[in-house]
Amino acid sequence: MSFSDLGLSEKVLAAVAATGYTTPTPIQEQAIPHVLARKDVLGIAQTGTGKTAAFVLPMLTILEKGRARARMPRTLILEPTRELAAQVKENFDRYGAGQKLNVALLIGGVSFGDQDAKLTRGVDVLIATPGRLLDHTERGGLLLTGVELLVIDEADRMLDMGFIPDIERVCKLVPFTRQTLFFTATMPPEIRRITETFLHNPQKVEVSKPATTAVTVTQCQVPAGRETHEKRELLRRLLREAKDLQNAIIFCNRKREVAIVHKSLQKHGFSVGALHGDMDQSARTAALEQFRKGELPLLVASDVAARGLDIPEVSHVFNFDVPHHPDDYVHRVGRTGRAGRSGMAISLVTPLDQKSMVAIEKLIGQSIPRAEGDYEVKAESGDAGERPREQRGRERSRGGRGKPQRGGRDRERSHEPREPRGEARLTSETRHTSETKPASEARPAAEARPAPEAKPAREARSPREARPPREANQSSEPRQGSRQKTDPSHVPSIGRPEPRRQREADSEPGDHSHLPAFLLRPVRSPAGA
Repeated sequence: MSFSDLGLSEKVLAAVAATGYTTPTPIQEQAIPHVLARKDVLGIAQTGTGKTAAFVLPMLTILEKGRARARMPRTLILEPTRELAAQVKENFDRYGAGQKLNVALLIGGVSFGDQDAKLTRGVDVLIATPGRLLDHTERGGLLLTGVELLVIDEADRMLDMGFIPDIERVCKLVPFTRQTLFFTATMPPEIRRITETFLHNPQKVEVSKPATTAVTVTQCQVPAGRETHEKRELLRRLLREAKDLQNAIIFCNRKREVAIVHKSLQKHGFSVGALHGDMDQSARTAALEQFRKGELPLLVASDVAARGLDIPEVSHVFNFDVPHHPDDYVHRVGRTGRAGRSGMAISLVTPLDQKSMVAIEKLIGQSIPRAEGDYEVKAESGDAGERPREQRGRERSRGGRGKPQRGGRDRERSHEPREPRGEARLTSETRHTSETKPASEARPAAEARPAPEAKPAREARSPREARPPREANQSSEPRQGSRQKTDPSHVPSIGRPEPRRQREADSEPGDHSHLPAFLLRPVRSPAGA
């Protein structure tokens, strides 16, 4: 069967012929007629089966009739990542070159003003990531009530990234009568629930390749040490010794690890780029474009960032981290060996990865052989600055175990119980005062001073509850610190310092000459008191 038998328009057929394609893939052969018949389609297909063209080509045929209105797109395509969204736009630019269609891209990392300007002119095809799309709808700059056709691509990856609630919101914003095309590689229960809720009598097209890797890809696993610096040393050795290495993608499980491996390779003289979700959009686009053009032979990437990218000629894939999910291994290895080309997939396997490797071998139905040769990690001169930092971090986490202890003074101090700062300071000051002052001066000032005369108590108070006069408070003690004990003899002389107020009183003269004059004036009692 050829493309001309699928019912596509003449303009689309001419664009397909210009690209050199003559025979549709199985997913295209089965899905395109259903899309042109305006039926909902549930497509189950892996990346690399041609499913993007399976909805782009019929959409171009459908959009030849009609006209877009301002801020009301006619069709909407949802993609999980910015790179996949940009890749779909490239397909529309390639196959829709002979048509006057307005295609807009709503992704993060681009200013809202530029995107609003495109939406105002009217959009036939809107390609977006869920987060940025909802941002525009909440700002009031976008209406989805005119959407005639909705495409949800890579739905299982949307699930992994937590976009399912956003997908449900979008499906409720578009008209109930729209046509829905739903593509996924797997059908977990949550994805099945979504299809049953938002698809109406869909035509199921399942041409998913078995979970196997291409026969043209040579796979092997290399034993690696537990420490990350050992894995980085092994990776550099493998890159230097790899045969026929034209370019390679190095996969890591975490974005943080992508950044560390990228920096390490750059430090050791490799020409390498990085691709992960926390990077600025311009940096991600530049790194991907340089890798496609061959300017950067190495690309360190995470699974989410590299999912579905169409990079036709990749000679090697390195799994710096063994993926947690066996399906991700198939997706990674699928980056190489495309279109009948040969490829190489090498996995760095630590003792902790053995369980994941068993699951991967069970999924693909074959064992992955161990690489031949001695891959014992040897220290490199450039790693002198890497390992000590990691070792120091581990030593700190273990409380400094393995570090030489300090001198005897520090060692003795570490075994002594610590005193609170305030108590230690008071003890030293008290000891100093008792050594330097005569015994007569060391007596508390409260004993040396004449007791102030108390005013007659009020009628309702007993003599025991009589308060001291105000002038006595002002003249006999400063306005700071805590309450003073009346009898300092109750304070033990050993193991416990004297109160701060009492110590300060020891250094004050008994004739009140240290007080300001206004504090010594008698306080006038109110009349009739």
